Amino acid sequence: MGPAEALAILAAGIAAGSVNAVVGSGSLITFPTLLAFGLPPVVANVSNNVGLVPGNVSSMLGYRRELAGQRGRLVRLGVASAAGAAAGAVALLWLPAAAFRLIVPVLILMSCALVLMQPWLSAWLRTRSASREQRRPSPLLSAGVCLSGVYGGYFGAAQGVLVIGLLGSFLDEALQRINGAKNVLVGIVNGTAAIVFILVAHVSWIAAALIAVGSTIGGLVGARFGRRLSPAALRLFVVAVGLTAAVKLIFF
Repeated sequence: MGPAEALAILAAGIAAGSVNAVVGSGSLITFPTLLAFGLPPVVANVSNNVGLVPGNVSSMLGYRRELAGQRGRLVRLGVASAAGAAAGAVALLWLPAAAFRLIVPVLILMSCALVLMQPWLSAWLRTRSASREQRRPSPLLSAGVCLSGVYGGYFGAAQGVLVIGLLGSFLDEALQRINGAKNVLVGIVNGTAAIVFILVAHVSWIAAALIAVGSTIGGLVGARFGRRLSPAALRLFVVAVGLTAAVKLIFF
């Protein structure tokens, strides 16, 4: 890997960390970048997951004010997230690589659709929260969070959008507090999957380290300044990168 490639991966990590803190679809930036530099899809996915964990931690720190009073809820939902993530990570390593190449383009396209739909999803969540009093995690919410963990352990792009939708549907909380909780649950999913990958999978440690440094910086920047960015421009950029990745996996 030359200096130009390393710089590009580092920049992708910074962008992904920022996007993950605010939107939750940063893998649609880093995963295609690793593919573009020749990493096999499964190795790229594994290395990307490991590298994004420090960025998840920095995003949590950036949203610590919004996390006040949510510890008990997040412990319960975190267990469900971790269980799902472990299952998804095992599925990624157990299924043949050819299956990943077939499944992931579909997941990327679904993720792009979710990113585009986020403004309408957020408006719907605000409408529902105005007429709801439920604040405790229900068994149905725990089950949904577990399934989103399976998805996150297997691939994970736009996992954050799914989690925001789940939390907003069941909890009467402000959207920023929901986003803070999302950062914690996505961090648990990525961290659990990373442990599995480090133990039994092949990780490109150079790529993972570059993404780790970049995503840590990006997570702090996104948590502090991300709300000032144009949401529409950010979504369009993420979707464009995601569509490029899907086309590369399907046709090349």
